[in-house]
Amino acid sequence: MQTGEISNGNGNGNGNHGALAWLAQYCGVIVSIGAFLSLIVSVTKATLVRPPALKLIFKQLYDIGVASVPVVGITGMSTGLVLAAQSFYQLSDKGLSSVTGLMVAKAMMTELGPVLTAFMVTGRVGAAMCAELGTMRVTEQIDALQTMAVNPNRYLIAPRFIAGTFMMPLLTIFGVFMGIYGGYLISVYFFNMAPASYFEPMPIHIKLFDLFIGIIKAFVFGIFIMTISCYKGINTQGGAAGVGKATTNSVVICYCCILIGNFLMTVGLNSVYEMLTGIFQ
Repeated sequence: MQTGEISNGNGNGNGNHGALAWLAQYCGVIVSIGAFLSLIVSVTKATLVRPPALKLIFKQLYDIGVASVPVVGITGMSTGLVLAAQSFYQLSDKGLSSVTGLMVAKAMMTELGPVLTAFMVTGRVGAAMCAELGTMRVTEQIDALQTMAVNPNRYLIAPRFIAGTFMMPLLTIFGVFMGIYGGYLISVYFFNMAPASYFEPMPIHIKLFDLFIGIIKAFVFGIFIMTISCYKGINTQGGAAGVGKATTNSVVICYCCILIGNFLMTVGLNSVYEMLTGIFQ
């Protein structure tokens, strides 16, 4: 009887311990979200009150934008090649091969261009950014900046935030162009499609709103990448192992936010467009 009572007591204790652990984890997530939002407010305030030096912004514009052009171009062109090939194979036997260019352009502008560009920038820039700031944190370089009365938000995060949100739409437009060009190459020179057949449906069926969707998505993805990477980096703990863990977490979180945000913006922007179209017609 006593053994049973002891077992029940241990079971209750384990249950209470599990509930407390879950509650602590849940509270930790809420605290992290609050700290992340606080960082965004602090960076915005620091940028508006006293903008960072132009040389810091230009350096980040080069690192984030110009240095990412090759990987974004390769990604866009390879995606356009695959899209055009799959579209042609699926549509040619139905007599619809002429819409190959339209499908490539539409998909690249609205979905694949912004998402794949954001993925490449996250892997190339976001991870490096998080690792750099994390190393500065664990080696106490950020503490040294604060000791010298230098605001880390203005000196370290604001230039990256400004450059990232500015360059992401430009990189996306470049990736979309490379995707359409890659589709053109394989359609014309491999499948022997007439160049006019590739481009003719585009002005008819592609609206300015399609490009607008891609640019808005790229801008929001830029905010996601810059803020999440900087937040995880500047709050790194645990030495070299902590830097690796923070970098991995930042990339995973960025990917999840990009995918979820892409779905929400696709539904939301198209719903708003249909509503406005119905009102003004």
